[in-house]
Amino acid sequence: MRLADKVVLITGAGSGIGRHSALRCAGEGARVVAVDRDDEAAAETVQQISEMGGQSIYLKADIARGADCRDMVAATEEEYGRLDVLFNNAGISH
Repeated sequence: MRLADKVVLITGAGSGIGRHSALRCAGEGARVVAVDRDDEAAAETVQQISEMGGQSIYLKADIARGADCRDMVAATEEEYGRLDVLFNNAGISH
């Protein structure tokens, strides 16, 4: 597994490309930090990862807010001791 024991943070992990990426990374052995601002959608991603035997946590963050971005990285490092991969999947539309 290419991502075995890696810690991967994915923004926008509640749906679409973010969710599929989270599931794929977990399938490759990564511990996934699913970041989204939609509690229900992200909880579903975390549940799917758990059902496949993976390890994941959800962090609520709005990537348009600098403080949320700092906090999500700090929370990841606090939970897992490091951050190996950051996938900035979520976008900001004006």
